[in-house]
Amino acid sequence: MSRSRRSFSTEFKDELCREVIDSSKPISEVAKAYNVGDDSLRRWLANYRDTHGGGPDAELTLTERSRLAQLERENRELRAEAAFLKKAAFVLCTGATVVAKYEFIDSHVADDSAVVPITDRCRWLEVSTSGFYHWKSRPQSATVMRRTVLAQRIRVFFELSHGTYGYRRIHADLRAAQIECSPELVRSIMRDEDLVPCQPRPFRVTTDSDPNGEPLVPDLLVRDFSADRPGIKFVGDITYIHTWQGFVYLATVIDCYSRKVVGWSIADHMRTELVATALTNAAAATRIEPGATFHSDRGSVYTSRAYRALVSSLGMRSSMGRTGVCWDNSMAESFFAALKNECVYRTIYATKGKARQDIIRYIEGFYNPRRRHSAIGYRTPNDVHYSYQQPAIAA
Repeated sequence: MSRSRRSFSTEFKDELCREVIDSSKPISEVAKAYNVGDDSLRRWLANYRDTHGGGPDAELTLTERSRLAQLERENRELRAEAAFLKKAAFVLCTGATVVAKYEFIDSHVADDSAVVPITDRCRWLEVSTSGFYHWKSRPQSATVMRRTVLAQRIRVFFELSHGTYGYRRIHADLRAAQIECSPELVRSIMRDEDLVPCQPRPFRVTTDSDPNGEPLVPDLLVRDFSADRPGIKFVGDITYIHTWQGFVYLATVIDCYSRKVVGWSIADHMRTELVATALTNAAAATRIEPGATFHSDRGSVYTSRAYRALVSSLGMRSSMGRTGVCWDNSMAESFFAALKNECVYRTIYATKGKARQDIIRYIEGFYNPRRRHSAIGYRTPNDVHYSYQQPAIAA
């Protein structure tokens, strides 16, 4: 028995290399964010620099680099202070007790104590550090202690999900960490801690079909998105993201077995090349079995001769739902709803480049490797996709 090996498109590798060069982040930090190996990213970066050069900071002197690193460190500290004080708004109000501030400081120790020292927390909230440790040394009841510890862990998991998880997914994270508690207890603590996940927006029909396009393609899935193994059923769709520089468009290819986004493409146009690149990247990153089904809506790019020829060249069959009926392609629509709700709608993109970076980080750094999916038993898409055991091949 063998496990499937992960593959990455050239576009994804180049994106990570640009992030390392442009942001001056450590390779280990970027690799961890996107769930790839340090050595792999280091090899990709060496190849990228051989091909494209060293990036905008290549000519900086040692003194300039040192000053730049100092400014970035100070900027990180200021951001940490601002983020902490934003969370602590309710204990900065008039009438808030010192004990309430101590409790707030203590509730965030598990989150970032290695980054933000206790002395800084106390200074920001204008309380005594020695007084905090004296308060912390007082004995507590077993129930209060357990609830306090549980609240800390819940907040950690909530923030790791970027504020997207409700109590069911948080409970799944706790269960995976072998922490026993009931879903209702998690729900109660999240309510007390004011941990409210982001909420979805209404669905809008955006499919632009071509009435003069290719002949009608049948719906081979008929809303059955189940699969017993990877590589036999795929769904695809396009969505748009608004930026101050105009729209960018995202095309995705999702494996129905694992819900993993196996292929994606981002561009500032919605031509056939957009969806063709997404499918080509999927073919490079995962195995597509002969006769596999690719399902989409009836958008003009999917009904074009060029795209259908690409589908055929990969040994796949085309399948299409009805125009304007989101349930016929609900798996793809569900992913876009999660992307918009958990990522896009929570920020404003000044540039197309920033939108692109944020979307890639969501897909490769959060959704595929970390986001628990209710349809696959609250496991992550990567876990399900790569844990599938291929049949052993006889020697």
